[in-house]
Amino acid sequence: MTERFSDMPPWTDAAVLSLAALVGSYLIGQFVKRIICRRLARLTQGSLWPWEAVIVEALRKGVPFWSLLLGLYLMVGFWTMPTHVATTLTKSLFILVVLSVTFLLAEVVGKLTALYGGKIQQTLPITSLTQNITRVVIIVIGLLMILHGLGISIAPILTALGVGGLAVALALQDTLSNLFAGLYVTVSRQIRVGDYVKLESGEEGYVTDIGWRATKIRMLPNNIVLVPNAKLASAIITNYYLPDKELAVLVQVGIDYASDLAHVERVTCEVAKEVMQTIPGGVPTFEPFIRYHTFGDFSINFTVILRAKEFVDQYLITHEFVKRLHTRYQQEHITIPFPSRTIYTKHSEGSPDR
Repeated sequence: MTERFSDMPPWTDAAVLSLAALVGSYLIGQFVKRIICRRLARLTQGSLWPWEAVIVEALRKGVPFWSLLLGLYLMVGFWTMPTHVATTLTKSLFILVVLSVTFLLAEVVGKLTALYGGKIQQTLPITSLTQNITRVVIIVIGLLMILHGLGISIAPILTALGVGGLAVALALQDTLSNLFAGLYVTVSRQIRVGDYVKLESGEEGYVTDIGWRATKIRMLPNNIVLVPNAKLASAIITNYYLPDKELAVLVQVGIDYASDLAHVERVTCEVAKEVMQTIPGGVPTFEPFIRYHTFGDFSINFTVILRAKEFVDQYLITHEFVKRLHTRYQQEHITIPFPSRTIYTKHSEGSPDR
């Protein structure tokens, strides 16, 4: 038996050991993924810190690949090879490790940014633009680490990028203008994700996202309008959520000239107050009021001022107010006159009577 093993080629020991290292490393990675990470995931289900689940999920994705790279690194150590080949393999494994960690870290930071977006909205508005910028920064740092680990000087590369960046900027003026306009819109916080806005061109709806090229606005019919950031930054926009979401709801009414104006005011305010307190979207603490403003051709006109919690609530409030006011006016014998016009005709002396 000993003689049989002695007759085997000299590279057999290295092959067996390297294969054992690779298989063992792979099995360790699978054990961590399937057993340890699964148990950690169960422990984090009821945790008060949501970031723990994100970290465990990242480990579950990365550990098998890292264990495989570790096995390949151990394999290289069992073989006798030229120095330049060993150096090349080691550097290749280093690049793969740093790239995998970088992209996984970028994914984790993106998820954490979205997860804790509500808590950091005052300092960093959460949009796809800011999330992508965060990922790009991490990826750039990872690439710089790779260059540094390979012994490549970064200064000449930055100089070349500066010269080449000027040419790229000239070729991508529209793209860059939209990018920087998107950054301005995001940082200025004059338009935020979730706001209801109306453009000077007539489009209106909820801002769903601010991207690197365009801003998405979801209109009430559930259509998406894409507005280039450069145009958005220079357009005249009404933001119905600034300085706060509540807004006045104005309803125009006209009553007959024979009406008792004090009685009309009292009845109208009673109906308006009832609507404020019973209709979803109304502001219960708001005291509605009216203002007479015009002696019209056939009616005395006034404006009823109500208040809604946000822009879209005004439609239901107006709907219910008109219905209830019409019913109450009928009960109180208050007349809403039809448009009328008095026509005078003049007959000439020679014209026959008809």
